Amino acid sequence: MKNKKHTTLLVLLIALASIIASSTGIFLDEGPGQFEIESVRGEKITIFGKGLYQHMSDDVAIQGIAQDYITLFLGVPLLLISLFLSRKNSFRGLFLLAGTLGYFLVTYLFYLTMGMYNQMFLVYAFLLGTTFFAFILTVLEFDLNELKNRFNSEKLVRNAGFFLIINATMVGLLWLGVVLPPIFDGTIYPKELQHYTTLIVQGFDLGLLLPIAFVVGYLAIKKNKYGFLFAPIYMIFLSLLMTALVSKILFMANTGQNVMPVIFIMPTIVLISISFSILLLKNIKKS
Repeated sequence: MKNKKHTTLLVLLIALASIIASSTGIFLDEGPGQFEIESVRGEKITIFGKGLYQHMSDDVAIQGIAQDYITLFLGVPLLLISLFLSRKNSFRGLFLLAGTLGYFLVTYLFYLTMGMYNQMFLVYAFLLGTTFFAFILTVLEFDLNELKNRFNSEKLVRNAGFFLIINATMVGLLWLGVVLPPIFDGTIYPKELQHYTTLIVQGFDLGLLLPIAFVVGYLAIKKNKYGFLFAPIYMIFLSLLMTALVSKILFMANTGQNVMPVIFIMPTIVLISISFSILLLKNIKKS
């Protein structure tokens, strides 16, 4: 009971802090506007020049704002709804809460490490810490011994595992397509590096998120109890993260950037992820 009270408090603090952070990212508009700089590698980089992300490159800043919209208008409401449902002893609500917290955890891990230093630095640090502990406490609420019995169909969980492995492999190959060619031709630095210190998104994906997805998928296929626990959680997290990615693509398209062919590929992955999330939640027996 104490853990639930602690989790509830943490989730409410996360909702409040993320409203502040995302609203600032969307609505703050101060700054001189676009300007160019030369990176340490001698490349000309267009800087956004206004708002919270004014020191970030133009295309990356736009993506940050796009994700802020998803966090504020989808992530926060879903976080509060899932908290309410889970406190009504809904097993589905508990899965939804864990998956949504996973989205907030990864989102603010990226914001803290990739975003150029800004007014929200301490808020990002606060969000990273609170979401980490809220996620752990939420996962600990599950009873692993009875987990398998809470699902109507093991086959659906197994199919979700196959999708997680396929998706992780596809994204991994996509990022290797960014990293490997410059290594092979001797230029070393991908153009996507721009004026940043390293490839944060690709690094965390290749080193952490994609291996986790692969392992979770494998455990789900093998009908392991941890597969039953983390497959629905990861699928819900993936649905939110990919929705944010589609939002980024649309914002980039609106500024005239080339978004082919991802404008067709990513929405398809989102639809599959959301479909699996809904089916997995429906597959859970009512508490």
